[in-house]
Amino acid sequence: MLDHESDTHLYVQVADVIRQRVLTGHLSPGDAVPSETELRSAFGIARTTARRAIRMLRDEGLVHTAQGEGTFVGPPGEARRKPQKTLLYQKIANELADRINRGELKPRRPIPSESTLIQQHGVARETVRRAIGLLREQGWVYTVPQRGTYVSQPEEWPATAEADT
Repeated sequence: MLDHESDTHLYVQVADVIRQRVLTGHLSPGDAVPSETELRSAFGIARTTARRAIRMLRDEGLVHTAQGEGTFVGPPGEARRKPQKTLLYQKIANELADRINRGELKPRRPIPSESTLIQQHGVARETVRRAIGLLREQGWVYTVPQRGTYVSQPEEWPATAEADT
């Protein structure tokens, strides 16, 4: 779909594809634009290329980005956009906390890596980092510099989790 030998930058080509989807009605006002991870997978491009394409569309006013939620067609506050009850990073944190609480992720053992979580959820690295930060804040996990993030001992978990186990 992209012409890698063209004199047109790849990010411009990706932006053109998304713009065309909006103009033809494949993406309507309020619809989510594919995430950076989805763009990388679909077009075989680097993350910076995906970011530049989205930034170009945002600068044109064709899309807007809501931190922790994604990028959507149209200006901020577009009427058709369905607000998410739970932000993406909170959803990821909740899923990991459930896995810990069920015993799927064991104390003093690592949680899935950032890269794994990015691929599983199709989100940006910052979204995963916010989820891990929330888990750390709540006591579910701890981070060892240069080693990774590990599941905390059950006595460190939030009080409601201990009652469930």
